[in-house]
Amino acid sequence: MSLSPDARSSDPEIAQLFPVQGCWSDADYLNLTDETNRLVEFTDGRIEVLEPPTRTHQLMVLFLIDAVRAFAAPRGLGEALVAPLLVRLGDGKFREPDIVFMLARNAHRAGEEFWIGADLVMEVVSRGKKSCERDREEKRRDYAEAGIAEYWIVDPADRSVTVLRLKDSHYVVHGTFAAGDQATSLLLEGLSITVADLFAVLDD
Repeated sequence: MSLSPDARSSDPEIAQLFPVQGCWSDADYLNLTDETNRLVEFTDGRIEVLEPPTRTHQLMVLFLIDAVRAFAAPRGLGEALVAPLLVRLGDGKFREPDIVFMLARNAHRAGEEFWIGADLVMEVVSRGKKSCERDREEKRRDYAEAGIAEYWIVDPADRSVTVLRLKDSHYVVHGTFAAGDQATSLLLEGLSITVADLFAVLDD
């Protein structure tokens, strides 16, 4: 399904089903996500249909969620889930991070239909310039504005993990980790990810 202006104008009947780009409301977006199994994000009145994840992308996400859960669950630190899960960042802004974590003390913000913010998010960068810009620039800004304490950017292109921490209203780099390193969390002190093991799937 494509909801670009060109696609909408090519079929008048389909065009009537969806608002014009820039005019979407939260309710329009939430109704759409009930009807599609695609990852769809919503910001500033516009929707963006994301490309389906690849096999290696999914395997890296599973590696990360297993590590976060294995660390957080026995300690009662909070809940970690994977996309698709809607995270409301503010009025007219929803994202679907690959991994979201909410501290136990903020469990009241983990709703059934969507979460209100998060404490830590992780994104595995998909192929292509647009995906890289989205994760490294747009989402960095969005997550910081929403007050998410920590943001991990996992980039298979250069096999790096960048961990950002919130300082005031913007992110600063906690660490950039490569092969031979252990990527560490500031929020979840003691959590570490072996970078070489994370990217080993790329060599299969």
